Amino acid sequence: MSTLNSTHTAPTTPAMGQAGRSGAVPGGAPIAPPPKLRRRPMLVVASIAAICLGALLAVWAYTSTSTAREVVAARATVQRGELIDRDNLIVVRVSLDPALNPVPASALDSLVGQRAAMDLPAGGLVTADAVTAAVLPGKGSSVVGVSLPPALLPGELLRAGDHVRVVATPGQQGDVAEGEQRSIAAIVVGVHPDAQTGQTVVSVQVPYAAAAELAARAATGKVALVLDSRER
Repeated sequence: MSTLNSTHTAPTTPAMGQAGRSGAVPGGAPIAPPPKLRRRPMLVVASIAAICLGALLAVWAYTSTSTAREVVAARATVQRGELIDRDNLIVVRVSLDPALNPVPASALDSLVGQRAAMDLPAGGLVTADAVTAAVLPGKGSSVVGVSLPPALLPGELLRAGDHVRVVATPGQQGDVAEGEQRSIAAIVVGVHPDAQTGQTVVSVQVPYAAAAELAARAATGKVALVLDSRER
């Protein structure tokens, strides 16, 4: 009796072949297919828009910085005619319109000791025509302060440079005299409201010869202020 030695290879069953093709592992657990990436057009558009906006902001910031200049501004309000002190001024860095011509920071020291040719509000830029070396009052003129209640002032806000007349009034119990009322022509150089008394002190410039009479009349409180035409 002879023994036949042979090597047999186990046949592949149909179940194993199907499992290999479907992605199953030998235990029967299926392998999930890789997820499909879905493109979102709106997200892409939003990303591009954000990038463009950032670029525009960067360009704007660079342009604003490169066109900014150091100029002189008023740290505190300076009334017309007042002497300008170093503490009244400050250097600021701003982006300017070409139509503006403020005093550059390098010329700040040249403003000290001059006088304000007009009211300089706090925080406002100082221009060359806003200061003057002229003394106020000028030769042959005097400045008189007239304190008046609101009822004896024009309803319009007074400004430096306004032409006014200080008119004598008869008082509460007097009668208005016939004929032309006595008045003194003047130019407003400053307006100073007093919150405690409710009155406003108006500094006016008058000819030297009329200063004494105006001061005497103002002291009686029997005067009113009339605003004349601003057309010149």
